[in-house]
Amino acid sequence: MPDFLIEEELIKQGHKYITGIDEAGRGPLAGPVVAAAVILPTDYSSDVLNDSKKISPKVRERLYEELTHPLSGVIWSFSVICPKVIDEINILNATYRAMSESALSLKMEPSFAIIDGKPVKGFPYPYQSVIKGDERCLSIAAASIIAKVERDRLMLKYAEQYPQYGFERHKGYGTKLHLNALEKFGPSPIHRRSFAPVRKAQGLI
Repeated sequence: MPDFLIEEELIKQGHKYITGIDEAGRGPLAGPVVAAAVILPTDYSSDVLNDSKKISPKVRERLYEELTHPLSGVIWSFSVICPKVIDEINILNATYRAMSESALSLKMEPSFAIIDGKPVKGFPYPYQSVIKGDERCLSIAAASIIAKVERDRLMLKYAEQYPQYGFERHKGYGTKLHLNALEKFGPSPIHRRSFAPVRKAQGLI
């Protein structure tokens, strides 16, 4: 389970506002990539908060409501980068942009960030990248929840617009159901046309 050890060490070093950063939607063939930034209160604790991929949708929704409640003391924001931009600048740079924008959108400026995964090019604040950070750090785990829930909600709206693709079931990931629909109907306006399976569906490869 994630803990507050890295955050506590940074607080000892004099950092008052530490934000955890994570993203959701790097791998799908359709839909946006979403990143979230979260500053937790120093007395925050949870027995269930974990990497969003390790808990059920029901628990994720409950944690999301708790984290984003106005009285929670949690400072949070998120950023959405659309498929068109992903195609223009590639998914890696789109993820970097989402992470930077989410941090810049916080109502309290962080003095330091801890980011899930590898180093982030052009990030606007001092930071430390943490491999499997969503499994290790409460702040990053909280960001993973918010990013995942925000993206899933967007994909449910897209499922209503484009019901033939089954977005409500796979959220844009390349499942067999999705690939079959892509072959049958071709790409929708929210498909990432630079991704190989989508290019294949267009007859480009």
